[in-house]
Amino acid sequence: MDLEAVRTFVAAADAGRFQEAAAELAVTQQAVSKRIAALERSLGVRLFTRTARGSELTIDGQAFLPHARELLRVAERAAASVRSGRRPLRVDVIASRGAAAGLMRGFHRAHPEIELDVVMLLDIETAVSAIRSGTIDASFRAVAAPGRPLPEDIESVRVLDEPLQLLTGPAHALANARSVTVAQLVGHRIWMPGIVPGTEWAAYYDDLVAEFGLTIEATGPNFGSDALLDTVADTPALATFMGEHTRLVWPAGHGLRRIPVTDPTPVYPHSLLWHRHNPHPALTTLRTHLTTTTPVPGTAGTWTPPWATPWRSLPA
Repeated sequence: MDLEAVRTFVAAADAGRFQEAAAELAVTQQAVSKRIAALERSLGVRLFTRTARGSELTIDGQAFLPHARELLRVAERAAASVRSGRRPLRVDVIASRGAAAGLMRGFHRAHPEIELDVVMLLDIETAVSAIRSGTIDASFRAVAAPGRPLPEDIESVRVLDEPLQLLTGPAHALANARSVTVAQLVGHRIWMPGIVPGTEWAAYYDDLVAEFGLTIEATGPNFGSDALLDTVADTPALATFMGEHTRLVWPAGHGLRRIPVTDPTPVYPHSLLWHRHNPHPALTTLRTHLTTTTPVPGTAGTWTPPWATPWRSLPA
């Protein structure tokens, strides 16, 4: 059913004259007559009768009027549900305990009036496809790994450099160090069963190993962070890497240590990705928030892989 014809019918019913309905709709009286005639043909009934005072609803027109009004209300609600700024901003943070989730918590505290849907997608291909289809509005990722350029319609900007820390149990050889250099980690087993081949973080750690000769083991099933913490706490020969902004809690008896890594400090480069034609106004607000809360850091004494997106100003 033609909604413009339905809207014209309601306007004519309220005005009582086709001429006044035409003026309200900013169309010609002829256009009003044609729309209503088409609607009558579609329904197979007459909706109006002409009188000396204008037009009056027939019995069928009176029966149809409340349903016509409801059709227009439903159409408006449907349009409003997807209208820019009327739906929640949907952002992928990869994992609930990582740095990206922390950035979004900070954004929510600063802008509680903006509705959010936070999702967690594993790999960058899924995230990019979701951005391009409009399923999500933005994603936090490390870009751009060698041989995996972003599509031309996807924008990205680096928003946070997260230092890596060494996590050890109380009996590890480095457990009592205030900090450790990358060179001191050579020969130590760093266990990271959460590394998934083909992901951007797998590319990051591959380059870290190649650059400094470290030993990173991704063997065994990934039973999650609790199992990882239990194993590291109980195994003196194992340690793991953890982002400085990763929020994990473990039993006091574990005695785990988070130790800064220096000379240089490996930092993980988080970037925000979005579609360049996404009109959601809250997306601009998010980028502005990240500009003011995550200033460009100094690069002296840090390491990132050569493919990491360089720092630049966030677009308005």
